Amino acid sequence: MKFKLILFISVLTTSSIWSQNQRDLYQIIDLISAHRIKSDIRTLVNFGTRHTLSDTVSKTRGIGAARRWLKNEFETISSDCNNCLEVFFQSDLVKKGTNGRITKDVEIVNVVAIQKGTLYPNRYIIMIGDIDSRVSNPNDYNSDAPGANDNASGLAGTLEAARVLSQYSFKNSIIYAGLSGEEQGLFGGQGLANFAKKNNWDIIGVLNNDMIGNIKGVDGVIDNRSFRIFSEPVPPTETEKQRQSRRYYGGEVDGISRQLARYIYKTVKTYMPEMHPMMVYRLDRFGRGGHHKPFCDAGYAGIRIMETHENYTQQHQDIRTENGIEYGDTFEHVNFDYAKKLTAVNAINLASLAWAPPAPTEVSIGGIVEPSAKLKWNAVSGAAYYKVYWRDTTSPTWDYSKIVSKNSLTLDGLVVDNYFFGVAAVGENGFESQVVFPNKIFR
Repeated sequence: MKFKLILFISVLTTSSIWSQNQRDLYQIIDLISAHRIKSDIRTLVNFGTRHTLSDTVSKTRGIGAARRWLKNEFETISSDCNNCLEVFFQSDLVKKGTNGRITKDVEIVNVVAIQKGTLYPNRYIIMIGDIDSRVSNPNDYNSDAPGANDNASGLAGTLEAARVLSQYSFKNSIIYAGLSGEEQGLFGGQGLANFAKKNNWDIIGVLNNDMIGNIKGVDGVIDNRSFRIFSEPVPPTETEKQRQSRRYYGGEVDGISRQLARYIYKTVKTYMPEMHPMMVYRLDRFGRGGHHKPFCDAGYAGIRIMETHENYTQQHQDIRTENGIEYGDTFEHVNFDYAKKLTAVNAINLASLAWAPPAPTEVSIGGIVEPSAKLKWNAVSGAAYYKVYWRDTTSPTWDYSKIVSKNSLTLDGLVVDNYFFGVAAVGENGFESQVVFPNKIFR
């Protein structure tokens, strides 16, 4: 009877914690403001052009004015949260002729704001948007290039997430960043990824937001409920031994970026059920790229969040009217309520990961020629318990799970050949790490 009473109290306490966590995430969703996002996009558009090679001296026009405004906005947010953000410029010189789009020496300047975690200050979850814009000719840095959706929307979303999440305290650190040089060759992402390596950042994942404000596609479809999550299958940094292992044990679609995509999918389906996340099994759109790629190239988990239906008449276009079609990435084409929704998608995932304990680093699996699947993993500091997940080998999502108090589990009756497995760590607050696919075999 005493054991049952203790168990009952424990369940009540856990349920109470989960309810508070749910309230926090719902509150974060409600705090995201379409009005502020609209205002920020208007400000960015009014800089005329934000081309990477554009004016850096003017106070009202060009990328220099835009990045100084962004830094000032982050500093204002920081002053409102008792200096909770460390705000700085991170820059690298790119020389003329590096590629065909660098026609003169240019300083690629990123704006970075770090909200330090209380328990794991060197673990970072990163949200990024691009500062720069362009017209039809990628080397034209004088013409007006408003870049309202591409990518003032993603940058405004990043800024708005900082405003809201800075009101909370997290175990892990969150970085909000505006990156430059995307249209000229992903230079801002490359620079920040190198900076992260140099400073030994432990990166949980990178959420790249590139075009989150268009709901009317060039195909005529109008859709304000779905969005895409692009992720690569496995890191390009994997070893030959790891590649050979995958032939026998699977994992072709279970790299760290794909697990980050699944995490976002699950969080959105739980807390924003009106939204329809679409996991796309590609690094990025067909033949195209975004600023998460340099992080993936460096071995970090990175995904791209963006609208489902693009309108190519409003991307990389000179402002003009031809045959009754208005070309150009202008302010009036952005749907601010939709941008708010995708900003909320980012915010609740940033918060969930920032409140969660670290994921296991070593997950071993066994059960070869046995009637049971066996898993064991390293104990995680800060984990109250663990969740073992599994799914059919053809399923895109983790469909089954079991809560485990220790760091091993035998799943009787589940033949290891027929499923894929993974393990996540869960904190006392109920927030989970990403799922980790087995990276070792035992017999």
